[in-house]
Amino acid sequence: MSTVDIADLTRVRATRPEAIREAAAARRRRPLLGASGRLLIIAADHPARGALGAGGDALAMANRADLLGRLCTALRRPGVDGVLGTSDVLEDLLLLGALEDKVVIGSMNRGGLAGSAFELDDRFTGHRAQDIERLRFDGGKLLLRLDYADPGSLETMCGAARAVNDLAERGLMAMVEPFLSRRVDGEVRNDLSAAAVTRSLSIAAGLGGTSAYTWLKVPVVDDIERIGQVMATTTLPTVLLGGEVSADQDATFDRWRTALRLPNVQGLVVGRSLLYPPDGDVAAAVDTAAGLL
Repeated sequence: MSTVDIADLTRVRATRPEAIREAAAARRRRPLLGASGRLLIIAADHPARGALGAGGDALAMANRADLLGRLCTALRRPGVDGVLGTSDVLEDLLLLGALEDKVVIGSMNRGGLAGSAFELDDRFTGHRAQDIERLRFDGGKLLLRLDYADPGSLETMCGAARAVNDLAERGLMAMVEPFLSRRVDGEVRNDLSAAAVTRSLSIAAGLGGTSAYTWLKVPVVDDIERIGQVMATTTLPTVLLGGEVSADQDATFDRWRTALRLPNVQGLVVGRSLLYPPDGDVAAAVDTAAGLL
């Protein structure tokens, strides 16, 4: 994997903070969709919610040099279109020159800290639409977890609608990741049944004053035979959510392959499954995912 000099990054941040703005202004951009009409985006916005685990390691994502090295390795592989992250991660990648000719998506609501009492009141503490525009990024991602029994979900839903509107006014993609969720023994669990995912997509697709710039980020449902029925819920472009690291990587790839055959599925947004594969080979995992597209 790539080696990242943390001391050098910290020195630039301490002595020339304007270097981030300069790198963003000089970055070569590309169209959202390339010639293939597909997207493979590497996700790295988990740490800002305090979700640092991957596989059996509860602090896998806590080492920033290691995480950046994995991201740089992934972003150099053929077929990788871009990255999704919070401001700290994306600005490190800007300073490293790793975002040239890549699609860049800023993560917007990180206030629902993992394991907190207010987890479902997931406020917008990350990128704002004006930040994404100023940095010349390509869109914003928002997480929309809805628990019908938790009043905090309503605030999250209203914030998501405002973000969709703010991004659309600037002609920027809004990537909405919806779930129906509930608490089990105090822990938030997402319902991945076909019925729940279908309902969550219907709610997310109707957010805001226009859906012209809205994409949906969708989990692959437990009942793979019903994935077509779930995706028939919307005409909006969708990308598949990679999910947790699985010990059976081949089974995960098979599920993605099945879902990618559907007409409104445009690609994959995957984080830990590719950055922290069971065998540790980031390049091979990324290449396999790219091959599915």
